[in-house]
Amino acid sequence: MFFSEKIKNILPTDRVLEIGPGADPHLRSNVLLEKKFENENEYISQFGKDQKINTDKQIIFYDGGRFPFNDKEFDYIICSHVLEHVPDVPCFLSEIFRVGSKGYLEYPLIYYEYLYNFDVHLNYLKFDGKCLHYMKKNKSHLDEFRPVQDFFFQSLKNGHTKMLDELIPFFMEGFEWNKEFEIEEVNKLEQVCHNDYTLPIAQPVRNTSASTMELLKELVKKSIGKK
Repeated sequence: MFFSEKIKNILPTDRVLEIGPGADPHLRSNVLLEKKFENENEYISQFGKDQKINTDKQIIFYDGGRFPFNDKEFDYIICSHVLEHVPDVPCFLSEIFRVGSKGYLEYPLIYYEYLYNFDVHLNYLKFDGKCLHYMKKNKSHLDEFRPVQDFFFQSLKNGHTKMLDELIPFFMEGFEWNKEFEIEEVNKLEQVCHNDYTLPIAQPVRNTSASTMELLKELVKKSIGKK
């Protein structure tokens, strides 16, 4: 999770479910929900590393279908870096809405995917404040850039994360919700890209210069057909 500071509305009495916590569950989570994989290698491929979870929190494994909980069993649901993996985004979110009243979602954006192209990621995602748009990766031409992506992917595996660290606001998105929102599958890349209203450049990012940020802003705008 990159934006833990955005989780602001968990009340002291709230019962919290975290879906796909990885090896580092949120401190406020009461119950952890993990998908059951057929073997250890499949689990590692989804998680990205073989670091195991070490927690005294309750862990429940499920087969990827209906969540094994009653309606509104939880007050708050944390779901960070899971939506990009799920085959059926509307079905998955309907289960989140069924078992919880509010929560937090976080996922990588299309720019991160175009650079690193993780095979286990199935979806591009973008929230416009009212509707979560998603597009299947296999409906784009992403794999045509595989020779370039292999370079960046290997650099990430080897620990070269400075560029990623500086561009986190461009590469990731997270938001809290307190009511159900619309979900729409789209087929145009601009519908899962930043626009003039969502482009997160208000100030330089960490050690990146303002001029670099402005240049990147112009490149992003041009890439989605903005003048």
